[in-house]
Amino acid sequence: MSSWKERLGFELSVVSLQEKLISTLGGIFSIWLLIVTDRLGLDGIGGSFVVASMGASAVLLFAVPHGQLSQPWPVIAGHGLSAFIGVFCARHIAQPELAAACAVGLSIGVMHQLKCIHPPGGATALTAVIGGQTVHDLGYGFVVFPILVNATLMVTLAILLNACFHWRRYPAFLTRRPQEKSPIAKAQEPTHEEIVKAIQSLDSFVDITEDDLIRLCQILSVHRAEPALASAKATATPNQ
Repeated sequence: MSSWKERLGFELSVVSLQEKLISTLGGIFSIWLLIVTDRLGLDGIGGSFVVASMGASAVLLFAVPHGQLSQPWPVIAGHGLSAFIGVFCARHIAQPELAAACAVGLSIGVMHQLKCIHPPGGATALTAVIGGQTVHDLGYGFVVFPILVNATLMVTLAILLNACFHWRRYPAFLTRRPQEKSPIAKAQEPTHEEIVKAIQSLDSFVDITEDDLIRLCQILSVHRAEPALASAKATATPNQ
């Protein structure tokens, strides 16, 4: 059983039902509000300019709000840069198939280099090439509207909607952290340099923030120490 799960990349979901419902409702409300806002701001024509890739962004912003791929810089810069590259390829590469391939591939490379990887950006780049005449007529204006406008609105909505739940503060740095740490947690907490070195050794992008990685290390260290602490207390109790 575990073999096929590992091969397919299927992992056990430990997220609560409440968290899943919040993510679902966040996605519904954000896309609805994005369309309504665009329409109100553009005299009724904006609904058709809500780019489909924003639906993918909604998944990240509301299902994994603390992930690196979901933070404001990756969302806004990832979409904006990918849109620019897509328009450039559409204008300067005559063969549509090659233009589409280059748009997506170059976007991946640029997002990697500028530390703003956001998977929906690949869809944005592709839309700039194969989105049809309406998109092509916008030229580089496509980068500003609808892309940057949509992306900025999505980030704003994520900040507002996630703020309703104290454990889902967005961006990730707003998440409340416990002020006091146990001696065990302090002793086991890795340094920034150790984290960077460990991630570099993987030579692969890891979608977890440094703070969350440290918290996981703290939790693991405390859990590992609990049996020893319990045993020590049980041994000390009869002597008292």
